[in-house]
This record gives sequence, structure tokens and C-alpha cells, in this order.
Amino acid sequence: MNVERIVLAFAGFMVLLTVFLGMNHHPYWFYFTAFVGLNLFQSAFTGFCPLASLLKKMGKKTGSAY
Repeated sequence: MNVERIVLAFAGFMVLLTVFLGMNHHPYWFYFTAFVGLNLFQSAFTGFCPLASLLKKMGKKTGSAY
């Protein structure tokens, strides 16, 4: 998997996990869901994604997400 696909998969997993935790454990988890969504939104405009930067440093290759 390339960096872009890993970022998309991780973001989707985190949204699903935190929605589940927010509904079944504590509503404060929805703040983390909002953080993930805001990070995706800002990265669409700025091109900066902390997870992508970390994955690139770990040696993952970049490529098309499709």
C-alpha cells in the first residue's frame, strides 16, 4: 500500500472507531472524530498531513490513491 491509501484507510478506521466509542463509551470521543475530519479538510487545501509525513520518513512510497 502507498502513503495515500494508508492515510485514507487510517482516517476511515479512526472515524468509525471514535463514532463507536462516542456512542457506547463516552461522548468526548466525538471531539477526536471532529479532529480527524478537520485534519482531512485542512490537508486537502494545504497538502500537509502529519501521518503522511511520518509514513514517508518510515520509507513508504507515495502514489495515486486510485
